[in-house]
Amino acid sequence: MAALADPTRRAIFERLREGPRAVGELARELPVSRPAVSQHLRVLKEAGLVSERRNGTRRLYRIEPDAVAELRAYFDDFWSRALEAFKAAAESEERSSE
Repeated sequence: MAALADPTRRAIFERLREGPRAVGELARELPVSRPAVSQHLRVLKEAGLVSERRNGTRRLYRIEPDAVAELRAYFDDFWSRALEAFKAAAESEERSSE
């Protein structure tokens, strides 16, 4: 999650939802330099959120589906617990006001 805290990395990650992209393609769409995009991709790759593969002389980056599934599972569990706690608090309040 720390890797996605940076707005530029989130923008890169969101663009990769559309499919694999090269650094140059991403850099053309963002207000940062190509080397900066490469650095952000390195952070995302180290976090396991993206992977790369060579396509000729280019490197294509793509989202790692397993990493996204882990993030989703984390947030699903987070919200389930939060809603259970809210429900318990509301029911406790209701019982104490009777």
